[in-house]
Amino acid sequence: MPGVLVVCELKDGKVKKTSREALALGRELAKAVGGDLMAVAGGSSAASAAGEAGAFGAKKLFVLTDPALDAYSTENVTTAVAAVVGQSSPAIVLIPGTSNGRDLAPRLAARLDVGVASDVDTLTWKDGKLLARRPIYSGKVVATVEIEGVPAMVTCRPNAFPASEGEAATAEVVEVAFTAPEAKAKLIETRVPDTEEITISEADIIVSGGRGLKEAANFSHIKDLASAIGGAVGASRATVDAGWIDHQHQVGQTGRVVSPNLYIAAGISGAIQHLAGMSSSKHIIAINKDADSPILKAADLAVVGDLFTILPALTAEVKKAKEHH
Repeated sequence: MPGVLVVCELKDGKVKKTSREALALGRELAKAVGGDLMAVAGGSSAASAAGEAGAFGAKKLFVLTDPALDAYSTENVTTAVAAVVGQSSPAIVLIPGTSNGRDLAPRLAARLDVGVASDVDTLTWKDGKLLARRPIYSGKVVATVEIEGVPAMVTCRPNAFPASEGEAATAEVVEVAFTAPEAKAKLIETRVPDTEEITISEADIIVSGGRGLKEAANFSHIKDLASAIGGAVGASRATVDAGWIDHQHQVGQTGRVVSPNLYIAAGISGAIQHLAGMSSSKHIIAINKDADSPILKAADLAVVGDLFTILPALTAEVKKAKEHH
């Protein structure tokens, strides 16, 4: 019976959080479809993911151990996943909604001549069709779409699905031959931050700063709270454009769309582009001295006041609470 195939992204041989979320979702969909959950991973360490994939319910892990797949390359990964789709014949293909996943999905869909729904936060299998719910028009409207073609393909919004494990098991490893296509692009180097920061796309908690911080040096207040609370540092586009912080921290329509359990916004007015990037957060706390800021209307808890007084006090209270535990 056709099942569900999840494209897994690995880091140091471990399955990334976004992929674990997709696997947990895939396990439930596989039951509805009446088939097995399968996974695919590429790169030299791909086979090491069999334990994790199995723990989340995958019966098979298709591995392509060619070193050409160690680093992400659109041409290589599209060719590799297309080969596995041809071999496994799934009804559904789930791809994590990461930067790489959003690049891969449309290319793979075009290669297979099937439909794809992006940034999905709810999936339902009904009458042999996959129904996907996704926000559109900067999050103002939610659309439910029926995906044409087999396999139905989606990218899953990070943090929208719980990464719950199934019964303990190890997936059967299936080796798949891979020949890298002639590359039109070449990876020169990959640059990563010096510090091991939590990425905003996978974080459960994000503390973001905006123009209300007044200058780059004051981002220390955001970083201190994020560090104390175990969260990632986010930012508005205005602060990134001003050079106060790197683009990788930008939340919004032209940055990252995030769905953490807790989003704390300090000194951010709440332009529609920013709201589009974080409005699906489970809980939103906004701190702003302007009582009419749009961000306060979107917040579950709105704090009107001076962030330079509130943030240090909040950070101190978080540290104090941790000491007592």
